[in-house]
Amino acid sequence: MKKIADKYIKEFITAAHNVAAQGLVVGGSGNMSWRVNDGLMLITTTASSMAGLSEKDVAVCRIEDGVTLNMKKPSKEIGFHAGILRKRADVNAVLHFQSPWATTIACRNPQIKNFYVIPEIPYYIGPVSVVPYLIPGSKQLADAVTSALMKHEMAILRNHGQVVVGLNLDQVIANAVYFEMACHVILGTGGKVQYMSKSDIADLRREGQAYRTKCRMAMQRE
Repeated sequence: MKKIADKYIKEFITAAHNVAAQGLVVGGSGNMSWRVNDGLMLITTTASSMAGLSEKDVAVCRIEDGVTLNMKKPSKEIGFHAGILRKRADVNAVLHFQSPWATTIACRNPQIKNFYVIPEIPYYIGPVSVVPYLIPGSKQLADAVTSALMKHEMAILRNHGQVVVGLNLDQVIANAVYFEMACHVILGTGGKVQYMSKSDIADLRREGQAYRTKCRMAMQRE
């Protein structure tokens, strides 16, 4: 196996600590992956805690089949992490998180579908896909999440949590924080939500798409 540069391992660990510091995971919940080089990905190991993540908790896997190359057992959600990175060339980071307000909505009945309450949602995230409850770590869940995120940046996993994808680690963390904030606003209003207008949403989505395209082009030039 080609050695992964120490700087990538350190950057991944720092990002995991940030995920925990932002309150996006509790204990050993959640997992994260990052495309590095030569068709490889870094992913948190099974049952690891992002708050205390260290080098021993980082698995190196092939994106093409999820096979581990450094003798460390990856998260049991390796299926959808590898699936998304394999099928979406514009995505370099995947974060499965279980923050309090967003996960409350994932467990809520009736289901909430409109999250356009703050500008960051239409600008950075857009429409949110919903995946029915499926057994964690199962092929069925991996296939469903991969499919849901082919044309979305965020998915809610019913009675489970959320998955967000992005160009880099900073982006997925920021978007998870924005989504958690939107869920807090929605639940905090006690049902008296003032949603953004359709015209404002359309404007923000158009601007956001242009921003994401610009970012992708900039990364391709690097």
